[in-house]
Amino acid sequence: MPFASASAADRYEGLAYASDSGELAYRETHWRYRDQGRPARLVLYRCPDGTPFARKHLHGAADAIAPRFAFVDARDGYREGLRDGNGDGARREVYWQPRRQAKAQARTLEIGANVVADAGFDALVRARWDELHAGMPVEAAFLVPSRLDTVEVSIRKVDAAADPGQLHLRMKLDAWYGFAAPRIDLVYRGSDRRLLRFEGIGTIRDDRGRHRHVRIEFPPRLRVDEVARAQVDAAAALPLSRGCDD
Repeated sequence: MPFASASAADRYEGLAYASDSGELAYRETHWRYRDQGRPARLVLYRCPDGTPFARKHLHGAADAIAPRFAFVDARDGYREGLRDGNGDGARREVYWQPRRQAKAQARTLEIGANVVADAGFDALVRARWDELHAGMPVEAAFLVPSRLDTVEVSIRKVDAAADPGQLHLRMKLDAWYGFAAPRIDLVYRGSDRRLLRFEGIGTIRDDRGRHRHVRIEFPPRLRVDEVARAQVDAAAALPLSRGCDD
């Protein structure tokens, strides 16, 4: 789906449930819009009661599989992202700060044609949809900021789809990440290639600083095709809480 006009945005919601307890762990709201004429995305992460605690900005073409992004979690000051580096556009700087008092770490990487960063995974799925739908595996290098490097992943169709109008995908990671999450499962709606469900290691960490294993549902009923740009600006300016029990 193309981005909305410069004066408006589209919005969709994700409800993240803890895989072990099934309880709602957090909510995430995504806005896709244009920033000075360029495609952009804002994601606001909220506690179950709606209190915002983390935010992510992404910039890049709608079909970019390695967009620039900046994520911050106000609970402990965790930061990570991908930004422009010195030199040509093929070189980017990945950075990571595990907590507020820690020193940030950064590394410049060559961003090849197969490097996928953050929400660029959706762009990769759309670009390789026909191959994936036909059962052909797609290989990629997924950026993990906390490693300041990429991990090799393989994405392929899962045959046991309950709904023929959906595409079930499984992303398997290399041995380094595999001990915690040997796979990530995703369900896309075939009619518009939108993500309906994600299950695996998510962006948000638990109280011990470990990335949580979650099931995130993206209900179509919570999608809005056009909202005022002022809503995006308001969400970008919201103060972030240092905890969900404040």
